[in-house]
Amino acid sequence: MFYQTPLKTAAILLLLTAALVYSLVAGFFGLEVLTEVAILVIVAIALDLVAGYGGMISLCHGALFGVGAYAFASATVLLGWDASIGLALAILTACLFAWVIGAITARTHGIFFIMATLAFGQMGYAYVFESRTFGGDDGLPGVPRLDLSGLGIDLNDSFNFALLCVALATVAYLLAAALLRSGFGRTLVGIRSNELRMRALGLPVWRHKAAAFAISGALAGLAGALAAQHTMFVSPGLLHWTLSGELLIMVILGGLGTLVGAVVGAGLLVFLKHEVARFTEHWHLVVGLVLIAVVLGGGRGLYGQAEHLWERRQAARKAATAAKETPEHA
Repeated sequence: MFYQTPLKTAAILLLLTAALVYSLVAGFFGLEVLTEVAILVIVAIALDLVAGYGGMISLCHGALFGVGAYAFASATVLLGWDASIGLALAILTACLFAWVIGAITARTHGIFFIMATLAFGQMGYAYVFESRTFGGDDGLPGVPRLDLSGLGIDLNDSFNFALLCVALATVAYLLAAALLRSGFGRTLVGIRSNELRMRALGLPVWRHKAAAFAISGALAGLAGALAAQHTMFVSPGLLHWTLSGELLIMVILGGLGTLVGAVVGAGLLVFLKHEVARFTEHWHLVVGLVLIAVVLGGGRGLYGQAEHLWERRQAARKAATAAKETPEHA
């Protein structure tokens, strides 16, 4: 179950402050990295929503991310529609695609669920890769960005676009946190904990799983649309299963089922990729070693471990306080 603890609040405020300060002191390359982190934070939150709290380990979120990117690119480049309409279409398309996946795979579990989501993702990748309409393996160039000139904001400026992505990542976190605190979120956690009991209570489990997947897909679609605007180009690689694997690594590194961990993991993975790549092209090896260390260290992730230690300390403090007060009442 999700609780907005003081530690979570402090961590989010610290990360947000760090992002804002970094945007002010970073050069062009730094702003590009910050934008990449903010976009991946959104889709990592989307994945943690279903994997960490719903128990549905997905290997198709890269495809949902790519569907959002291609929907935006198709609307703006191929159809010539306004970017705002393209953004809405990207979110809706990814949401519907995710709902279909969730509805079909809702009755599968474990490795079967993982492989089913992987199959859906790879079908999407294969279709886009072979489609001449979408440019095949050459992709689609010339993707425009949202026009906010009416508000005096030029999103072709890297600083402004980076701040927009950070703001939307913050909104995505707040929406996910609010959802998890609601009755729907509590039901989702209940399904993860004991699906058979929830079925026995008469709950339509598949509908809740499909709905959770749809909401997660909408967030992934938003991230995909932002990614298309960031690079102004889309390619089939956005739908490949390796991206889904990287997203899962982010969530595990930060802490599965913590929400804040998705933010930490996305930032850490992007940092490792760019910083380690300056010294060696085998940055995946370093990421693998870090992931092994996290798993062997308890599997809670970096933020998850910090939260675990904080909760233990709070529990010990309460126990000590209760022990001091007991003789007085006696």
